[in-house]
Amino acid sequence: MSAGIPESGQIHDLLGIGVGPFNLGLAALTDPLPELDALFLDSSSGFDWHPGMMLESAHLQVPFMADLVTLADPCSRYSFLNFLKQTNRLYRFYIRENFYPLRAEFNAYCRWVADQLPHVRFGEHVTGIRHDSSSGLYEVTARTSAGPRSYRARRLVLGTGTQPYLPPAAAALQGSGATVLHNADYLSRRQELQQKRSITVVGSGQSAAEIYLDLLEGMDAHGYELNWVTRSGRFFPLEYTKLTLEMTSPDYVDYFHALPGATRDRLVAEQKNLYKGIDSDLINTIYDTLYAKSLTGDPRTRLLTHTELCGGTFDAASGRSTLQLHHAEQQRTSALETDAVVLATGYAYREPEFLAGITDRIRRDDAGRFDVDRWYGVGAEPGEIFVQNAELHTHGFVTPDLGMAAYRNSAIIREILGREVYPVETGIAFQDFGVPGPSTPDAGEVPA
Repeated sequence: MSAGIPESGQIHDLLGIGVGPFNLGLAALTDPLPELDALFLDSSSGFDWHPGMMLESAHLQVPFMADLVTLADPCSRYSFLNFLKQTNRLYRFYIRENFYPLRAEFNAYCRWVADQLPHVRFGEHVTGIRHDSSSGLYEVTARTSAGPRSYRARRLVLGTGTQPYLPPAAAALQGSGATVLHNADYLSRRQELQQKRSITVVGSGQSAAEIYLDLLEGMDAHGYELNWVTRSGRFFPLEYTKLTLEMTSPDYVDYFHALPGATRDRLVAEQKNLYKGIDSDLINTIYDTLYAKSLTGDPRTRLLTHTELCGGTFDAASGRSTLQLHHAEQQRTSALETDAVVLATGYAYREPEFLAGITDRIRRDDAGRFDVDRWYGVGAEPGEIFVQNAELHTHGFVTPDLGMAAYRNSAIIREILGREVYPVETGIAFQDFGVPGPSTPDAGEVPA
């Protein structure tokens, strides 16, 4: 790791790497704390949250209270409501009578917060980290437009976020000349897609549904065929009943984290509909759009459920891709020809390369994953390294939930300072997630 221009002897209490909503929320909550010297670095030129999916009507799937700070500090100057007030939009939001901010609105709010925080720096790409055993400090090197820089800090918070996931079944299409893209690039390439004769959307969740509806509404103007392929048995709505929402609480995280690892892995696989489903209003809008288009004949679109993408080939002469599909219930295979493919296949955590220099400072489980403790630490020494949105396997499906971010940041700040700056509410659930009171495991069970 090449040394950069160091800061003038400054030692930060906390250095956050990556500035998405989670670390930005941590930056906002640490801002009023004079006893905590924090710095946050991000390689992007500025805050921009999922720009490829900023469809005009797209909104968050959580209420406005799940902003960067409110659930930790309702009086914070960095709240979404204060953003509305300062930008002359509070009454419009009130009259709208909808708790769910538009996605573009939330992005503008996050930019507004980032612009007010001098300890958040963009355009700084972290290239390496080393640990100085003599001082106990972490030395971080970053590449900037002005050249390399280096920083020293007592603790790290990793907030690099998740990356677009491309399924192995689509590997043969990538780099072949085929028009295939992840939904993260959808808006920048929508015009290109709409010039094709046929488009296929692959995916099961909210992003797939938003893209399908957007393309469905443009079918008549552009004249393409449209397919939607999902391996799910149906187009699952996001489960949003109030007792289910109690699972997005500190109480449930306590319960989930205490379970044996194998049980947690099984639950993560089973609970996808709790955070990867489709907004029910969006499903209904899709149906109503299909119904309206059917008045003049069946629309040139197909929705294929129970159908998994198994592979694909590209024919340069025709400019078409052939997708190999497998129907799970009928155990039959089929082929689908298409001119373009949009992979709305989600995101996955990818460990950043800059951690190579401190691998001995990070705890791992038997599968090589971060061994994240209850309060989001992964350091060999307690309270040195924390993670944001990299603990799905240890803390459950609430990990990427914006509504739990302020809680997680409150816990991280408490672990660093040794005192509770932002009180964490407990005992909020009406239901018991485990056996009430002391219990004895059944024979053969691994005690939590």
